[in-house]
Amino acid sequence: MTEPKTDHHPAADPHDNRRQALYWRLLARLFDPEEQATLESASLAVVEDIGLPPALLDPQTSVDSLVQRHPELAAEFDGLMLPEPDDDGTRDRAAEVRRAALVSKVLLNVFATGSGTVTAEQLSRWQSDAGWLERALGCRPGDLRAGQSGRSGGRGAGPGVSPTGTGGGHGTPDLSRLIPEIGPELGAIEAGLVKRMHLREVLADPKLAAQLTPSMSLIEQLLRDKNNLSGVALANAKALIRRFVDEVAQVLRTQVEKTTVGALDRSVPPKRVFRNLDLDRTIWKNLTNWSPEEERLYVDRLYYRHTARKTTPQRLIVVVDQSGSMVDSMVNCTILASIFAGLPKVDVHLIAYDTQALDLTPWVHDPFETLLRTNLGGGTDGTVAMALAQPKVAEPRNTVVVWISDFYEWQSEPLFQSMAALHRSGTKFIPVGSVTSSGRGSVNPWFRERFKDLGTPVISGHIRGLVQELKTFLA
Repeated sequence: MTEPKTDHHPAADPHDNRRQALYWRLLARLFDPEEQATLESASLAVVEDIGLPPALLDPQTSVDSLVQRHPELAAEFDGLMLPEPDDDGTRDRAAEVRRAALVSKVLLNVFATGSGTVTAEQLSRWQSDAGWLERALGCRPGDLRAGQSGRSGGRGAGPGVSPTGTGGGHGTPDLSRLIPEIGPELGAIEAGLVKRMHLREVLADPKLAAQLTPSMSLIEQLLRDKNNLSGVALANAKALIRRFVDEVAQVLRTQVEKTTVGALDRSVPPKRVFRNLDLDRTIWKNLTNWSPEEERLYVDRLYYRHTARKTTPQRLIVVVDQSGSMVDSMVNCTILASIFAGLPKVDVHLIAYDTQALDLTPWVHDPFETLLRTNLGGGTDGTVAMALAQPKVAEPRNTVVVWISDFYEWQSEPLFQSMAALHRSGTKFIPVGSVTSSGRGSVNPWFRERFKDLGTPVISGHIRGLVQELKTFLA
């Protein structure tokens, strides 16, 4: 006998109510800095009941301070927003409430930045909190703001990750799509905080300047304002730029260091010295001289490895748009050019332009000095840069021209025709729309289509793409 159907509505799960209270508080604080008394008291009751410290709800307490007081929480923040294993299809609702409280802390500290003047201490605290958000997403601190989406571990990653860290199901965002979008937003928030600082006053105070952590947003502001700085402020600005340049150079050098420059020149006989002896080939070629009776191999010819490489230098001409929209690319490519300039048999030239062009080749080995000579901002006229670049192409088939710009040009048609002429001459022409730390940039559709028709599609994305192109050409 079957039971009759009834309209039965089970009581709401208390864990769901708690989780909703925490997220309603998060949304309220994100859109209005004023406290909502009911949500605050409800959230405090939840946090205390699940054994978390009340400081978790204080927006003025950084995650660093929280973890310093409660070290056991550090492991919970790592990989916090990655999906939990869900092998048996069940959900740990109590764990979801705890995760909601921790996620709310990270998101509120990073995305609720308030208004008014920002101090060096506040910027440093925000950068630290942003690092904890990156750790929660399974990345290393700084990776998302630097355009690196590689994960550092955590509890395992996969598609279908919800903002609370619960995976699976329909309608939840794919982490691989979510991460590239978060990076640029973090960069934009950081840039806004830097603009709200009284940066000149901070730089003039060595103690305050020491609290600053160099980032692309901060370096951009320093480069724009360097002509207005002097004395202690200028010295501190240069120290920050130097630190940032060295840090980025270390990362890029790792990507470039395996590059082999110049093909083997087999027209040059190998040096007959022991270190060049090709033992495997020598044995193989002399196997016919093996004596089974004596169990001995008689060698009548030694084989040596070719080590000489073609001495014709590859010429690399890097042209960078230094207008206001291309600051990130200017910094990255200046550093990249200096690294390639340090490789043997690579002749690197560097040109920067806006409405005027500047040949920075004499300083290409020192990106710090190069950046100090740039003048960021202004319009864009690539024809003045082309006038400097064309005479440098002595042997087209041995030359690569890398042109970095958003290609929103004043004289589009004549510039493109001169670029097409370079390509037809045999020069390797690589148009690059973005080599930013975020990997996101806008490219003029008119140029994009014509480069595609020319057979030289625009490279857009992280600087790794450009490194790979150059390594292929120089190998």
